[in-house]
Order: sequence, then structure tokens, then C-alpha cells
Amino acid sequence: MLEASLEEPVTVHLKDGTTYYGVLGGYDQHMNVVIEPEADVDDRVDDDLDGEFAVAIEDTTIIRGDNVVTIKA
Repeated sequence: MLEASLEEPVTVHLKDGTTYYGVLGGYDQHMNVVIEPEADVDDRVDDDLDGEFAVAIEDTTIIRGDNVVTIKA
């Protein structure tokens, strides 16, 4: 699923409840992910989870795989 989602917008849910939105730039076998900003996106994006919002990535960000709960394309 991750390979098919490279260079596509994704929503990443973390253990602490934070949700990020951006373009999947890369990943590794530990599920560490690189998320890049998507052009023309507001600071908060509705991620279709009962009105919850994701934080849009502003700069290229690396998220440690230990913190990732789900990645939704």
C-alpha cells in the first residue's frame, strides 16, 4: 500500500492522537515516513473522521514509525 501511495496525498495518524496530512515522499522497513507539503492546502484539512481535522504539513517532515498508528491514502 505504501509503495502505491508514494507521491500521493496521505493522512498519518499518530499514537498521541495527532493527525497529519501531506504527500508521502518516502518510507522504510520500520515504517518511518517522509511527508512533504501539498501545494494549496489550508493549515487544517478535514480527513473525513467525524469532523476531525488533520494538520497540514508545512515543511518536509520525518515521522518515526514507532509513532504511526495508521496511514490512509
